[in-house]
Amino acid sequence: MKAAVPDDEFIALWRKLKSAAAIAKYLKVTERAVHDRRVRVMKRHGILLGSNSPNAVYVTVKDYISRATAEIDNGTICVASDAHYWDNEPSVAHQAFVKVIKKLNPAMVIMNGDVFDGATVSRYPRQHWGSKHPTVKQELEAVRDRLHEIEKAAKNAKLVWTLGNHDQRFESKLVSNVPEYEGVVGFTLKEHFPRWLHCMSLMINENIMVKHRYRTSVHATYLNALHGGVSIVTGHLHRLQATTFSDYNGTRFGVDTGTLGDVDGDHMGYGEDNPKNHCSGFVVLTIKDGELLYPEFCFVHKDVAYFRGKPV
Repeated sequence: MKAAVPDDEFIALWRKLKSAAAIAKYLKVTERAVHDRRVRVMKRHGILLGSNSPNAVYVTVKDYISRATAEIDNGTICVASDAHYWDNEPSVAHQAFVKVIKKLNPAMVIMNGDVFDGATVSRYPRQHWGSKHPTVKQELEAVRDRLHEIEKAAKNAKLVWTLGNHDQRFESKLVSNVPEYEGVVGFTLKEHFPRWLHCMSLMINENIMVKHRYRTSVHATYLNALHGGVSIVTGHLHRLQATTFSDYNGTRFGVDTGTLGDVDGDHMGYGEDNPKNHCSGFVVLTIKDGELLYPEFCFVHKDVAYFRGKPV
């Protein structure tokens, strides 16, 4: 290992090579060490150290219930949440999500929680004799089918699944009732869906946090941005909106990614036919020089998905 180089030499190296792998080889350190140093140098000197690839993505996570981190200089990220996949026909929003992914060729695709519904392990009981819930096996098969469609459309994009409260029910049910089976293959969601990086939250460029839920009031997106200190992208509330928050540190966003499911789908039966302040759709994030631009939304209106003003 070479002796630690000063910041000015590291900056010169990055601007010449623009590759963590090349610098790691030159300095005889790990790529993770190079990326960590890069972030510290950029923050300390207020500069951008870009990469050769406009869609370069670096993602790392300690384990699937902790925070993952990612670095994206320029590119798009497609984010959907609250799909609550059951064994029925794919929703309009899901079909639009697949089409938009194919069109945009994003650097990353994020399923921001509650992909798995867990109807039979839910805290909500069956409402009546006629109500039918899919089994865990049927739900897993539905999730596998829908995610396979997304995977095909995503090509080489990084695939990230930030865990939602419904997703966690899969494992918490087993942990609580059959702890003796710890370590048995198939007893975690990540073992069923190995192509996806599973984590509790994803911090991008140290200025965008993606996680399933934070604040839960009607003003959640505003409060998330206010108290989170960075742009924060959440689901859980099934709304579809962005709130800007500006202070002396600049402008950041609180984003709710809506629901990829149908607002009045079978999985919403527990709502007792009350009016829902929900919107079906998803969000597209654009990152320019490491900063988040204003989010774009795909919105389902009267069974038609619209993105950038046109039907998908």
